[in-house]
Parts: sequence; structure tokens; C-alpha cells
Amino acid sequence: MRPSGRKTDQMRKVSFERNVSKHAEGSCLVKFGDTHVLCTASLEDRTPPWLRNTGKGWVTAEYGMLPRATGERMKREAASGKQSGRTQEIQRLIGRSLRAVVDLEALGERQISIDCDVIQADGGTRTAAITGAWIALHDCLKWMESRNMVKVDRVLKDHVAAVSCGIFAAQSVIDLDYLEDSSAETDANFVITGAGGIVEIQGTAEGKPFTQDEFLTLLGLAQTGISELVALQKQVIAG
Repeated sequence: MRPSGRKTDQMRKVSFERNVSKHAEGSCLVKFGDTHVLCTASLEDRTPPWLRNTGKGWVTAEYGMLPRATGERMKREAASGKQSGRTQEIQRLIGRSLRAVVDLEALGERQISIDCDVIQADGGTRTAAITGAWIALHDCLKWMESRNMVKVDRVLKDHVAAVSCGIFAAQSVIDLDYLEDSSAETDANFVITGAGGIVEIQGTAEGKPFTQDEFLTLLGLAQTGISELVALQKQVIAG
């Protein structure tokens, strides 16, 4: 039995709230159970130096956890003058995941910066951030389309979402919360497009190494879960 009482293939309740930021071109508050992440998309009329005069744009991401996102207050990373390795790794993952479904030439020489701020953490913050960031990006592009800057269906090639899976108490489970994540035997994050293309897989054996059959079971759970997430994304943007 999982601590939450969920079935092995049952995700936490997922919700998306759009347009939560007055000033951002696109925004979404995503909730995976008790993990809550605010995602905002900001349009900037510039590109990184290496893309100037190439006709291509860029999508990048920043990630952070608010001081009381967890049980005890954490110091802001800005106070120490540098980001942790974990933070840098996660924001690069978010950026890679979004760029996998964006036509950078169709975007033009502009940059969209996605900020993912964890308000409350209970496991799976990076996967929630990726899934919510896609909606913020979509809405930013819709804002641009309304001003005849781009066509959304030319820039955004597909959906992308992410979910964690792992082996907890000798059973393969999806969407680990903190209690499971902190004691999982295997922990993996899957980033997959709406068409089923694999963008990235991060998998680690925290205890004994996992087998190929166990990995394929986790992949199957992730594929089913991401299909559910993409269906939710489609429902939300159609509203």
C-alpha cells in the first residue's frame, strides 16, 4: 500500500490554473497533489548572442524554490550569490523539454523565458514544472498570435509533459510524493511528447540496481500517465 492510499498506477490530482499573473504573457499555476508550481512565460525582444542574425529564437527556463516551499525555511539562493547544482540541472531540463517541441525558426529572433517557482513541494517539482510550463508557453504564443507576431501551430509542434515513476516498497509506482521519493529504491523522471516521443529519461537506482523488465514497467506507467497529462493540457487550453 502506498502512503497516500493510491493505486500503483494512480497519479495525484492534477490541476492547471491559467492567467494567474497579470503581467506575464503566459502563466499557469500547476498542482500535482501538494506540489504547487507557478510557471510564467515572458516574451523578450532579444536572443542569446550566439543566435543573433540567424533567424532563430530561443526558449529558456529558470527554476527556484521559495523559502517555505518545504517543511523548514530554506535560504534564498540569491542570498548566497549562486545557484545550487540541483537548481541549474532542473532549469536546463525544463528548457530542453520545451525546446524539443518548439520550431525556433518559426518563433523568429525572440526569446521566451519560462520561470518556474515552487510554492509548495511534495515531490515531483521538476515534472510538475515541465507540464505547467508547456501551458504558460502555449499562452504566451497565443498572446503573440493575437498581435500577428507568430502562428501558434507553426511554433508549437506538440505537447510535452513529464512524470516521475519509481520502485517503492518493491512495487513500481507513478507520480511519487515526498514520502515515496525520499525512500524509493529506484527514482526516474520521464519527459515525453504528446505523440509519444521520448525527450529525456533520468533514472537512478537509490538501492539495488533495477532490471530491464523493471525499467520497461516504469516506462509503461510513465507513458500512460503522460497521456493523461496531455489530455488535461488539451482540455485546459480549449476552455
